Amino acid sequence: MGQATYILGISAFYHDSAACLLRDGEIVAAAQEERFTRKKHDSRFPTHAVRYCLQEAGITAKDLAFVGFYEKPLIKFDRLLETALATAPRGLLAFYRWMPLWLGQRLWLRQIIEKELGAEVEVRFCEHHESHAASAFYPSPFEEAAIITLDAVGEWETTGWGIGRGNQIELRAEIDFPHSLGLLYSAFTFYCGFKVNSGEYKLMGLAPYGEPKYADRIREHLIDIRADGSFRLNLKYFDYLAADRMINRRFERLFGGPPRAPEGPLTQRDMDLARSIQEVLEEVMVKIARYVHAQTKSENLCLAGGVALNCVANARLLAETPFKRIFIQPAAGDAGGALGVAMFLWHRYLGQPRSPARRDAMKGALLGPAYTDGQIRAFLEAEAIPYEELPPEDIARRTAALVAQGKVVGWFQGRMEFGPRALGSRSILADARDPQMQSLLNQKIKLREGFRPFAPSVLVERAPEYFEIQGESPYMLLTAPVRLEKRTGASDAGLQGLDKLRVRRSEIPAVTHVDFSARLQTVSREDNSLYYDMLREFERLTGCPVIINTSFNVRGEPIVCTPEEAFQCFMRTDMDYLIMDRYLLDKRRMPARADIAPAREVFAPD
Repeated sequence: MGQATYILGISAFYHDSAACLLRDGEIVAAAQEERFTRKKHDSRFPTHAVRYCLQEAGITAKDLAFVGFYEKPLIKFDRLLETALATAPRGLLAFYRWMPLWLGQRLWLRQIIEKELGAEVEVRFCEHHESHAASAFYPSPFEEAAIITLDAVGEWETTGWGIGRGNQIELRAEIDFPHSLGLLYSAFTFYCGFKVNSGEYKLMGLAPYGEPKYADRIREHLIDIRADGSFRLNLKYFDYLAADRMINRRFERLFGGPPRAPEGPLTQRDMDLARSIQEVLEEVMVKIARYVHAQTKSENLCLAGGVALNCVANARLLAETPFKRIFIQPAAGDAGGALGVAMFLWHRYLGQPRSPARRDAMKGALLGPAYTDGQIRAFLEAEAIPYEELPPEDIARRTAALVAQGKVVGWFQGRMEFGPRALGSRSILADARDPQMQSLLNQKIKLREGFRPFAPSVLVERAPEYFEIQGESPYMLLTAPVRLEKRTGASDAGLQGLDKLRVRRSEIPAVTHVDFSARLQTVSREDNSLYYDMLREFERLTGCPVIINTSFNVRGEPIVCTPEEAFQCFMRTDMDYLIMDRYLLDKRRMPARADIAPAREVFAPD
C-alpha cells in the first residue's frame, strides 16, 4: 500500500473562510474559521481551521501533496480594475481603498499560504464557480448530474451551469458580473435593514408575512428575465459597481423611501418587499433549472453557491422542474469552496476515479472537531461545574424526557457541523408541540427577531406523515408544507404582518411557519445515530417524531465549537439543561458566575 495523498483546500478573504482536508479523496475534516476565532463570517486566512484539519489527520503541512485555493485572485483583481476604470472617477476612489489590501495580501497568496503553513507546498488555484460546482457534484450520490451554481460574484461569474459525469465536470454557460441574482437579493437584504452576506436568510424568513406587491415593479425596472432564466440587471438602480453601498437614490425612490434602519421596526412594506424579491428569485431559479434540464436531460441536480442556501427556492426546484433528485452542498457558500477545490484537484487535476456513495460523501456534514469524554470531564472539574454523569445508554432517553417536559436543552455531541446549519451535534432542542416555544426561544434563548421561524428535526421514516416531502432533507436545505391532516384549520384572515404569529397552525406549531411551511431536517441513523435514537425516544414518550432543532449560539455569534463555549452560552441564556457527551448540567444547580455576563449585555447584532 502506497503513501496516502493529502490535499488541503482553502477559502479565504471574502467571507466564511474555511479549510478542508482530503486523504486519498475522502473528506477527513472541514471547518469554518469563525468557529475558532468567534468572529462571525470571519474572512481572514483560516489559520485555526487549517491547524484543526492537519491535527485531525495526524499530519503536518510537509505531508501535503497539494494546497488548493478556491478562486483565482489575478482574475478577480482584473475584474475589480476593469470595474473601477469603467465607473471612474467614483469607481477609482473605491479601487484605491482596496489597493493596500490587494498589494499587501491577495496578490501574494502562494507566499502567504507557505508562510501560514510553515512549509513549502505546491499551491494550485481553481476558479470560484469551478470550486462551487466541484463541491456540489463530487460529494453527491449521483454518477451523473446537472450542476447549477449561483452566488453574488466569484471572479467574474455570478451564475453558471454544467454537467458532471464520473470524475469530470464540464461548465457550459455563465452569467457574469455585474448581473447577479445574489447581489439583487442582497440589495433587498440591505434595503430591508439587514446585513448583507449575513441577513439574507432573515429576508427569506420574513417573506411569508407579506404579499408580492412589488414583484411586478422589480421585473419591470430592475431585472430583465428571459425564458431560459438568463437575466440582466438595470444597473441604474444599484451602486455596488462604484461604491460599497448596494443601492442608490433611484432605487429608494422606486420603492418609496430610504432603507429601513437596522434594528428599526418592521413595517408591512418591508414584509411585502421581502415576499416580492423572494418570488422573483424563485421565478428565475425555476426557469434556469428547467432550461438546464432541457439541455442536459439529467434527472439529477446539484446546487452550490450562496443562493443555494435559499431553502424555499430549492423546494420549488424539486416540485416544479423535471429533476427527480437534488443534492445541495450543505456548506453551499464560500466555506464550501474549500471542499470544492480539494475535490477538484483530486478528481480533475490528478484524474482519480470517483465512486459515488449511496447517500453522499459528506458524512452528514459532521466534519468538525469532537471532544472526548475525558476532555469534557476535565473542563467541568477544572471549573467546579456540578454535573450528573449518565451511562451512555441513558443519554438519548434522558434528553428526550427533558424535551418532552417542555425544557430547553443544549445538545453538544460528537463532531461539529460544517456549514451554517446545526444538524444535531451543536444544537438547542425543544418541543415543537408547544405553541409558546417559538416566542420563548426567540426572546430568551436566541435573542433575535420574533418573526424568525425554527426548523424541525424529524425521523426520516416518519417525515412523510407530517410533511409533504418525498425523499430526504438531511441538511436542512429544503422546505416542505405541513400536511393538511396535521394542521388545525385555524385561519389568520384579517391579520397582517407579525400578528399572524398569534395563530396556532398545526400539531407542531413551534416549527410551522405562517405559510404552513417548515425548513426540515430528516434524521437517519446512518448520519447521526445518537441524535436519531434521541428522536426515537421522544416519539416513544410523546407519539411525535418531531422536535425543534436550532443552532447552539445566540444572535451575532457563530455556533459553539468547544465545551467551554457551550457552557458559556448555556449560562448566558435561559436554557434549562445542557448535555455534553454524557455529562448533564442542570441550570438550577449552577452557581452564579460573575465572569459570564448575560448574553443580552454582550451580543452583537448580525
